[in-house]
Amino acid sequence: MKFSVFIYSLVLSRFIVSSSDYCEGSSKGSVCSEESMQVSRNLLQATMRAVRVHAFGGPEALRFDTDVAIPEPKEKQILVRVHAAGVNPVETYLRQGTYHIKPALPWTPGNDCAGLVEKVGGEVTKFKPGDRVFTYKTVSGSYAEYTVANENDVFNLPSELSFQQGAAMGIPYFTAYRALILRAKAKAGQKVLVHGASGSVGIASVQLAKAYGMTVYGTAGSSEGLKLVSNIGARSVFNHKEPGYTDKIMEATDGLGVDIIIEMLANVNLQKDLELLARGGTVAVVGNRGNIEINPRLTMVKETSIVGVLFPPGAEEEKQQVNAAIQPGMEQGWIKPVIGKEYTMKEASQAHEDVISNKPTLGRLVIVI
Repeated sequence: MKFSVFIYSLVLSRFIVSSSDYCEGSSKGSVCSEESMQVSRNLLQATMRAVRVHAFGGPEALRFDTDVAIPEPKEKQILVRVHAAGVNPVETYLRQGTYHIKPALPWTPGNDCAGLVEKVGGEVTKFKPGDRVFTYKTVSGSYAEYTVANENDVFNLPSELSFQQGAAMGIPYFTAYRALILRAKAKAGQKVLVHGASGSVGIASVQLAKAYGMTVYGTAGSSEGLKLVSNIGARSVFNHKEPGYTDKIMEATDGLGVDIIIEMLANVNLQKDLELLARGGTVAVVGNRGNIEINPRLTMVKETSIVGVLFPPGAEEEKQQVNAAIQPGMEQGWIKPVIGKEYTMKEASQAHEDVISNKPTLGRLVIVI
């Protein structure tokens, strides 16, 4: 009996010591925090901490649960130990129950995250335990210590990026690439305006457009935002809260307008966008929060187009295309996600308030797990 207890204690101690691996990439830089020790204890108990919604409502509906079952990956799925999770506006709509899709309750928010592969299903071929990864989408939600994702929604995270930056890759950069390259058909040499360039998708759009040889103009709503957008590669920046800023954009383009506009708030800016477009130009609508009245004649006179942007369900070939395009950028340094603010899991409700507030946005909001 004493021998059995000794063996169990030895195995347990080795398991807990190994949990220091989970502390890599911690924003606090600690070798092994109390939180990671809790992860080790939870693994033995097959439970984890997670932020969940038990009833639709406001930010207060986000509840911090400490005894959630760790999900088990199926044959083509991967269990990821989450280090950081991105916060997206759509998650606030889902939390409220006002989105066209209503998740089953209790529900864990979150799709894009970054961390380490903990376990793989029997048919997974691209990854192994210990790999650094980021996700575009998850099955079980990413506001949790562990999440399950389909293999095709998991991608390699180069060592050049932190886990927090990895949590800014999935939805922002995939959306920006789809808007710019796949929907707007942007080409080298064209003029691109990113309307709302200091947020996570805006930053991604500026970096991609510059890397692909386009002339980039960007707007932001604060001096800090303008400085950020300029630093990441925009030729000229404009404060979209100042009267007459669209006149300044036209002046910067010698009165010709821009070829492509990546629009983050169409219900406010779409009419202005149509006035700013050059002949044959395109507005790619990434974000919208209401209705707006526009003059369709503007599209006729200059034969311009308005296209919506939303990754369709599946779209496996396109996701692989985007990943192939952005991996070199992460490795070579021309893709550098900007983190605006970090939150703990217990601060998820504040993150939801901030992501849809009217305050100027500066980079990606992430929850550090």
